[in-house]
Amino acid sequence: MKKLVVASSNPGKIREFEQMLTPLGFEIVPQSQLGVADADEPHATFVENALAKARHASRLSHMPAFADDSGICVAALAGEPGVHSARYAGVANAPAQDRAIQDNRNNEKLIASLSRKRDRRAHYYCVIVLVRNPNDPEPLIAEGRWHGEVLAEARGSGGFGYDPYFYVPALGRTAAELDASEKNAVSHRGQALKHLVARLVEERA
Repeated sequence: MKKLVVASSNPGKIREFEQMLTPLGFEIVPQSQLGVADADEPHATFVENALAKARHASRLSHMPAFADDSGICVAALAGEPGVHSARYAGVANAPAQDRAIQDNRNNEKLIASLSRKRDRRAHYYCVIVLVRNPNDPEPLIAEGRWHGEVLAEARGSGGFGYDPYFYVPALGRTAAELDASEKNAVSHRGQALKHLVARLVEERA
C-alpha cells in the first residue's frame, strides 16, 4: 500500500497527512484528484464517520483509502462540538476558499457557548480508519487525544479550525502558535498517524 487515497477535502488536514506520511514512503492522493466527492457523515461517533468516508473513497477510487474524523470536545459542553466540530455553526462542507469563514463562525459560536463557563478544559480527538478495499472486514483503526483548554481570545496564525483558541498548558502556546513539525509531533492527528503507521509497518513485516 504505497499509494493511499485520503478521503478529505480539507486542505489543512491533507497538508498534515502529506507532511507526516510522505517521508515514510507513502504517496498521498487526495480524493478530489480522482473526482471523488465528500461522503456524508451522518453518524454519532467519530469512528463510524471515518469508516464511512474511507469505504466511500475506496469504492470509487478502487484503491486503499483512509479517512480521519476529528474534532474538539469541550468538558463544560458535555463533549460538544464533537463530531459536529466542522459544522458547529451550521454550514457543512464549505468550499476550500470559504473554510476560513466557516472556521471563524465555528469559533465564534464556541466562545459564545463558553462565555459563562469557568471550566475551559477541552481535548482534540482524532480517529483514522484505513481500508485496503471497500469491503475490508478488518480496517486499521488508530486514535489520538490532545488535551488543552479553550481561550477566550485567539492566539497565533498557524493551523486551522479551532487551533488559535486551543491552548496547551504543557507547551505554553496555542496549537496555532506551533510550527508544523511541533504540532505534528504532539497533536491528536499526529498521535493517531503514528499508531496507524505502526500498524502498516506490522503488515509489511
